[in-house]
Amino acid sequence: MKLLTIAATTLALTAGIAHAQTVRMGTEGAYAPYNFIDDATGEVTGFEIELGNELCARAELDCTWVRNDWDSIIPNLVSGNYDTIMAGMNINEDRKQVIQFTQPYTPAMPSAYAALSPDVDVEGGVVAAQTSTIQAGHVAETGATLLEFANPDETVAAVRNGEADAVFADKDFLAPIVEESGGELVWVEGYDTVPLGEGIGMGLRQSDNDLRETFDAVITEMKEDGSLNELIKKWFGEDALTFE
Repeated sequence: MKLLTIAATTLALTAGIAHAQTVRMGTEGAYAPYNFIDDATGEVTGFEIELGNELCARAELDCTWVRNDWDSIIPNLVSGNYDTIMAGMNINEDRKQVIQFTQPYTPAMPSAYAALSPDVDVEGGVVAAQTSTIQAGHVAETGATLLEFANPDETVAAVRNGEADAVFADKDFLAPIVEESGGELVWVEGYDTVPLGEGIGMGLRQSDNDLRETFDAVITEMKEDGSLNELIKKWFGEDALTFE
């Protein structure tokens, strides 16, 4: 995936933003339904794109989207290629050592194992996961052999072509793939709901406290007025986990 270069002004955000400012929003564009490319328009879309645009509108910020490969998405945030990350990124302690997060804009969504058979050995076999994810970290701590891929679609392909016994990923990512496979892919018994992480949030540089506070305030507003839950249901279904 090539980095989409978008010109943007580097701005110092201060508390109490008085006018619209340009913020570059980093995303992967390869993790439906969180973020993906619309085949008809060629533009990035998905839950996080719609949410990010709404957050920016409410905060009176002029935002633009920048696509970046997952495996370098944190380093390129830190180096200043964009100002935020909205890419299905679970909040965890390891990442907090490098970047900071807003409050979560999804509850802690479960992960799951999918395979060609419901009884595969996910703790002793070969399991595919996207590199630098909490799922890859979890597999590495089990007795399974971890097979890492840069792109999430490649993890599913590894199961289909026999490279891996199972794939481990966010259940919301795998659910439509399993459903549309016509029975080819199934959930692994006893491993179809695995709680991991603290929820998904927006990543920012450690120094961008004012920008984090701005987005935190708007996320709180959307939680309180119910619009965030409605957006979650729109993209993940009526039975999706929502905020109380």
